[in-house]
Amino acid sequence: MGFRCGIVGLPNVGKSTLFNALTETQAAQAANYPFCTIEPNVGQVGVPDDRLDKLAAIAKSAKVIPTQLAFVDIAGLVRGASKGEGLGNQFLGNIREVDAVVHVLRCFEDDDVQHVENRVDPIADAEVVETELMLSDLESLEKRVPAAQKKAAQGDKEAKLVASVLGQALELLRAGKPARLVAPRDAEEARVFAQAQLLTAKPVLYVCNVEEGAAAQGNAHSARVLEKARAEGAEAVVVSAAIEADIVTMPAEDRGEFLTELGLTEAGLARVIRAGYELLHLITFFTAGPKEARAWTVRKGAKAPEAAGEIHSDMQRGFIRAETIAYADYVALGGEAGARDAGKLRQEGKDYVVEDGDVMLFKFNV
Repeated sequence: MGFRCGIVGLPNVGKSTLFNALTETQAAQAANYPFCTIEPNVGQVGVPDDRLDKLAAIAKSAKVIPTQLAFVDIAGLVRGASKGEGLGNQFLGNIREVDAVVHVLRCFEDDDVQHVENRVDPIADAEVVETELMLSDLESLEKRVPAAQKKAAQGDKEAKLVASVLGQALELLRAGKPARLVAPRDAEEARVFAQAQLLTAKPVLYVCNVEEGAAAQGNAHSARVLEKARAEGAEAVVVSAAIEADIVTMPAEDRGEFLTELGLTEAGLARVIRAGYELLHLITFFTAGPKEARAWTVRKGAKAPEAAGEIHSDMQRGFIRAETIAYADYVALGGEAGARDAGKLRQEGKDYVVEDGDVMLFKFNV
């Protein structure tokens, strides 16, 4: 399953540099002028997970396949984007198609890198982008809500539901608050809210792009962003896009020493992934055997048939049961045979809720 994150921010904050580093490509042109990204670039990234390598070693797997996620590098938004300024609404449309917004904020001083508003203030930058997203949502809902209310008055049950849920979002936006603060009361309200595809309903991960010397501890700018994220219930990580760009050019065996010298224990990608997983309430389960060890992603709370469906729709449709071993048991007992002998291999049915790290084998019949 993975997830799809749209990288947004003002021009020249390091979005494309971060995208290039994360995807280990030069697919996005990182240039020191606004709007260097004309079409949204998409990069598929393998999610790093040390557990997968351990499972592969135990199962003597011929191949190791991590779960995938997509990063979409979306062109820089500017003040007035909701009215077509800069490259305008086409990029707001790109944001509608992602699961989460990775909002890159400039948290470094550098006179050689132009800022579109001639100042370094990540909180103000965040507010510019958020305001444009809110204005776009507001314009949309001010047309949709009255239309739904009119149908609801005529007895249309679906329209009544739409008017109620989107009416809550409209009230929030008019008060200068994002639509993600709407709390659907049940599955039907959640369905209507999701179908609306509101820009400000997307969960947000703030990425503080700092100078190299602040990569380990952050700086005064990033501290303000972390405080903002805590207040909003959002996620935030500190990353130096310049360091990440250097890392991907190095041989793999040299990267650990380079990070240690900078006071870092892992690359920025790992921190972004972990924060993104937390933000979207995602977990990982595994399959392991001689042919391959593979990681898969589902949302927290997913039941066994849904996990089976991530592998193949036939498995979900014809689901019988899932042979399941907890990751810790699989490792401690040396694999499937040891877990079976120790009574740690469980037969789980269709109501089993998948746990992070489960090693699973699905039985099905179609």
